[in-house]
Amino acid sequence: MKKYKEFGGHLEEEDIRDSSRKLTQKIDEIQKKHEQLLEETQTQGFNDDYVRTELERLKRETREIKKEVARLKKPPLIVGTIKEPLPNGQAVIESSTGPDFIVNVADYLPKDLIRSGTRVALNKQTLSIVKTLPPSADPNVMGAEIVSKPEVSYDDIGGLNDQIREVKETIEEPLLYPEKFRKVGIEPPKGVLLVGPPGTGKTMIAKAAANRTNATFIKFVGSELVQKYIGEGARMVRELFDMARDKAPTIIFIDELDSVATKRLEGATSGDREVQRTMMQLLSELDGFDSVGDIKVMGATNRPELLDKALLRPGRFDRIIKIPIPNKDARKKIFEIHMTKMSLDSDINLDSLAKKTENASGADIKAICTEAGMFSIRDDRDKTSYDDFLKAIDKVLSDSPEREIKKQVMFA
Repeated sequence: MKKYKEFGGHLEEEDIRDSSRKLTQKIDEIQKKHEQLLEETQTQGFNDDYVRTELERLKRETREIKKEVARLKKPPLIVGTIKEPLPNGQAVIESSTGPDFIVNVADYLPKDLIRSGTRVALNKQTLSIVKTLPPSADPNVMGAEIVSKPEVSYDDIGGLNDQIREVKETIEEPLLYPEKFRKVGIEPPKGVLLVGPPGTGKTMIAKAAANRTNATFIKFVGSELVQKYIGEGARMVRELFDMARDKAPTIIFIDELDSVATKRLEGATSGDREVQRTMMQLLSELDGFDSVGDIKVMGATNRPELLDKALLRPGRFDRIIKIPIPNKDARKKIFEIHMTKMSLDSDINLDSLAKKTENASGADIKAICTEAGMFSIRDDRDKTSYDDFLKAIDKVLSDSPEREIKKQVMFA
């Protein structure tokens, strides 16, 4: 009886343990299910937030697209020019369609902007002035080489000390110290003409002057001012000087000046007359600004005998600075400048190189240094030797057909 109870009691304990295990498993399953439902709920909430955010973004994009479509559907505006402002909010305008009109001016436009010569936008139906426009600018003028502050300095130019001193007196001091000229009671030259063979450093001198004065450097080639249609070249000159006034202090450098300022002849063709109109506008602009102001004009040519005398009279290009082919000392200095950053052997003889490059220009010497470096690279060497310079001199200054063609092109 006791054994039975014991056996029976043993069975009851096992049943209890089995039930406990089953209950524990169910509790774990319920907890896992609860955690899974929580994660799903959180994910669903995140998805709802994401959907709402995307919906708002798409609504904003839709509004922007509708605004753009509405703007594109608006009728175009006509470009015109104000000829004469009138009282009572009216003005006489010259439209691009031809005739002149008396039109109304929008009330929201400032009165000080409504003046003669202002470009405006006109409503297509009523021709009322609805907007003022900036002055027109020729893309060729805007495409000129404009450098806020050139990196070239006088230290990069060798053998032209006298010429640099004259440029400093004529260009730098009027821009930096105008009170000196006012105290003495004189006016500095308005324009400086640099005369010399190609490659002697005329452009570098102009850029170095702009560097010292923190002036904007505007470079223009004279041939770009010669246009096909009547009056186009003169308009470009006008816009060139207008841009210079906006960016003052400014140094205007006109290269190859002889292409736009040649002597006037009696038997001129229509093309020659257009070149002369451009030159007349250039003379007018030179006469129209203060010599002690913020604009200086520099010209360069290798054919000074072709220039018109009216351009060289006092008050225009009245200081002529000759830039010669460098002599031996100047050539040695130019070699030193270009060799500053080069890795050289110890056998370099500058005096010998200067002697062997007689009649070479500064550009030729720069080409010689470049070619010498190319020879060392060809032989897989880190340093340039004296022999490399000799081979470079022979290549650059030899009387080869390539050199003769180059000379003909340069002096054409």
